Amino acid sequence: MSTTNTIVLRPRFKIQLNCSNESVLLDFEKSKSEQKDFIVNRIDDHVFIKFPKHKQHFWSPQLHLEINEDTKDTATLHGLFGPNPTVWTLFMFLHFFVAVIFIGFGVWAYSNWSLKNTYGMQVSVMILMIIIWFALYFAGRMGRLKGKDEMHELHDFMNNVLKKSPKI
Repeated sequence: MSTTNTIVLRPRFKIQLNCSNESVLLDFEKSKSEQKDFIVNRIDDHVFIKFPKHKQHFWSPQLHLEINEDTKDTATLHGLFGPNPTVWTLFMFLHFFVAVIFIGFGVWAYSNWSLKNTYGMQVSVMILMIIIWFALYFAGRMGRLKGKDEMHELHDFMNNVLKKSPKI
């Protein structure tokens, strides 16, 4: 499926590997000391790859890999590109805040309409919330565009580490 025509702010991918998940995880562990361009953290079957602080900007992406064992000699790698978790949490909070304001003013507008009172201000705020929601969405899309080259760098680094793994 093409991601150019879908609404995807956090692109995902999946790769079948012909080696054990532990060997791949160990290769990512080794890559920590072999290079200084990326910060690689491993927690159980999860690997987080991000840029060092001095290379990061607000929209810098990070790559989250989950490497699950299928059989003794095969594994599945699930990848997820996304912004810094703090940035993602901020965006989700703002979306939630806009939704709550929209619903609250919608209830208030309906109450005024039922009571045959004026409700223009409430509808105006609801329209403003829709505009803000679109602005947040497009800000997220622009941030993803700004981090696209960095996403390619992360993906290339991941592929280089995977090429070092046996039988891939």
